[in-house]
Amino acid sequence: MKQFHSDVTQFRGPHYDFGFYQGERLKRSPILPNREKQWGPRKDRHFLINLEEYKAIMATFAPAILDEIRRLADALHMDMEKAFRRFGGYYLEYSRSGCSIFSDASFMVRNYDSHPRGYEGRYMIYEPTDQGYAVIGPSMQMTGRIDGMNEKGLVMGYNFTHSRKSGDGFLCNMIGRLILENCANVDEAISLLKEIPHRHSFSYVLLDPAGESHVVEASPREVAVRRSNVCTNHFHLLNEENRYRLEETRHREKTIRDQQQHTSHPYQAFKVMNNPAHGVFSKKYDAAAGTIHTSVYFPRELKAWFGISPDREPVIFDFNKWLQGDDVIVKKSKANFNIIAHL
Repeated sequence: MKQFHSDVTQFRGPHYDFGFYQGERLKRSPILPNREKQWGPRKDRHFLINLEEYKAIMATFAPAILDEIRRLADALHMDMEKAFRRFGGYYLEYSRSGCSIFSDASFMVRNYDSHPRGYEGRYMIYEPTDQGYAVIGPSMQMTGRIDGMNEKGLVMGYNFTHSRKSGDGFLCNMIGRLILENCANVDEAISLLKEIPHRHSFSYVLLDPAGESHVVEASPREVAVRRSNVCTNHFHLLNEENRYRLEETRHREKTIRDQQQHTSHPYQAFKVMNNPAHGVFSKKYDAAAGTIHTSVYFPRELKAWFGISPDREPVIFDFNKWLQGDDVIVKKSKANFNIIAHL
């Protein structure tokens, strides 16, 4: 049995200060040394290669995040080229993963599937005072977001499709951050996803207080939009972009539809995703497709639930109260994974 946790970080202020704050905390954390071990001798080919192009693109879409990365580098005494490569979220490789999403008119519930070894364990609540919307959700690669909700009630989660035929572009986690900090509703998020370059093929599931869920199928070559409240790891519209073996993802999609049609309350929907008895929660950690966390977001109430590992009671965050100045008292969310593989 391996124990993991997610630290809850809350911050109000400009991106510049937020970057330095994160860097100071990361100096005392095992996250960066562990990540260096994971990257290993192959790391150079995983990182973006045109730094000037990246900075120009970010200056267009999110210049404040550039400030955040610069101050991260200052705090970590890291040269800027290395910092952009480590935290820039552009033109990197992405590990295979699962992930499942179900949405109702009033909430979205999402399982993030990967391997605990690469999980950062940082749940971020950040309100920028320079530009962008406040966002709540777990981080990836320090500056990116795995899923989340912003102060306007826009909710975002993404599911991996494949990394074949990759192109120059942003990673899913940075795309998630750009959506949440820059877009007020589903329509704006769709427009952004059509405009920015994509490194790999992912589905981005979007929900806002209007209550209609959209799935944006995005590849380096094309972006298509459909209305749906269930998403796993295959495209419906961009069929030519799908992987060759789709049995598992289609079966999981059907399981979610079958199980969720009997739910009448968000807690029941959470349990369908988080309790292995329902057949959605995955324990395939060796294949980098085991469920790490289950998130629930309520765009009208501005509340979020978060649970790590199977069959857990969710930690509840009142994002609306936090936006009004009430800090959350939760500092850490703990979890145990029964994993046979070497971590």
